[in-house]
Amino acid sequence: MEENKEIEEQTEILTPNEEPEMLEMNQQKPKKEKRLKKDEKLKTEIINLTEENKKLNEKVKLAQAELINYRRRKDEETQGLLKYANQELILGIIPIVDNFERAIKQADNNSSEEFMKFITGIKMIYANLTDTLKRFGVEEINRVGEVFDPKQEQALLTDSVQELDDEVVIEVLLKGYKFKDRVIRPASVKINQK
Repeated sequence: MEENKEIEEQTEILTPNEEPEMLEMNQQKPKKEKRLKKDEKLKTEIINLTEENKKLNEKVKLAQAELINYRRRKDEETQGLLKYANQELILGIIPIVDNFERAIKQADNNSSEEFMKFITGIKMIYANLTDTLKRFGVEEINRVGEVFDPKQEQALLTDSVQELDDEVVIEVLLKGYKFKDRVIRPASVKINQK
């Protein structure tokens, strides 16, 4: 009996001690499951946020590249506008130069002294005007003896000269002009056609 009593005491002692552990273990299982689910959820959220962060970084880089390209295009456009800002003015002055040239050609036929003084003044004005145009980057297109270039000239007449090659400019009928590197008025020319 004493042995039984001892066993019972041990059982009593063990049973209450074991039960809380079992209870704790049983309570920890759902906590572990909840923690695992929570960890999985957090990992998924981290992955999603990382992907979203990458996409947003790419969008920012793309926007920065577009801004840089836009600035470059605008700078080039502004430089072009500044470079050719006087083009309209020059196009308005060129017919005046043409008229001066016609007047000087006509004056060479008349030889009166008074008229020659007048023409001398016109030639001085013409020289000043052409020098000013040159200073601003305007140059004549004069390609007599060279092969016809449709980018710089327009052929109005043809002639047949056996000594010259085909498509060679024989005569300039109306001067053409370049402003800096741009043709603003093509030369009207007569070319050779065999």
